[in-house]
Amino acid sequence: MSITTAMVMAAGRGTRMRPLTDDRCKALVEVGGRALIDWTLDKLGGAGVERAVVNVHHFADRLEEHLARRAAPHIIISDERDELLETGGGLAKAAPLLGDDPIFVANIDALWIDGETPELDRLAAGFDAEAMDFRLLLSPMGRNLGFPGAGDFFLDADGRLTRRGEHDHAPFAYAGVQVLHPRVLQGVKVEPFSTNRLWDAALAQGRVFGAPMDAFWMHVGDPDARDEAENRLTLTP
Repeated sequence: MSITTAMVMAAGRGTRMRPLTDDRCKALVEVGGRALIDWTLDKLGGAGVERAVVNVHHFADRLEEHLARRAAPHIIISDERDELLETGGGLAKAAPLLGDDPIFVANIDALWIDGETPELDRLAAGFDAEAMDFRLLLSPMGRNLGFPGAGDFFLDADGRLTRRGEHDHAPFAYAGVQVLHPRVLQGVKVEPFSTNRLWDAALAQGRVFGAPMDAFWMHVGDPDARDEAENRLTLTP
């Protein structure tokens, strides 16, 4: 499947990234000499994305100025200056800009170095619009940094996901990128809420699938994780 549109979630305040976000939004924090949002947009562009909808809130003017200097993908701003809508609400507000075909949705704090087959190509190639509403990129627990949790999901033999629930551990963490079919946003009220609400509705119908990564995932959510990611990038050939 060829996916040409993406939504990039860049409107958060980045409170866990302080003091690095005292003078900029999290999307503009640099790792390896590049802003987090550039790592994300470059990955998306390499996967064939031509249009990227980016939501803005914290230090929005500075982020828009940065994005205006990029040649590709074509950037469309979803403005959340007046109200921060969280991940689900941000998607609902941007829905008129996203089109009718499956899209990538990417957080800006997910980094990895691709192997022979790019992770986003693998993620898109396995998306079946008839059977799936979401296909999530997954990091196997123990093969990542910056994610201290107990895992998010179990993966069935057919690729369907179930939540960790009451289990102490689950083998996979959500790695910050998904393919979403925009039909899940039809009629959704624009208000602050988490994407988890959308996932839960689709999970109940068996329409959320996962794709385990081959690459080592780096969740750059705080200054320590940023430093760890920089160290790992220095050691990566």
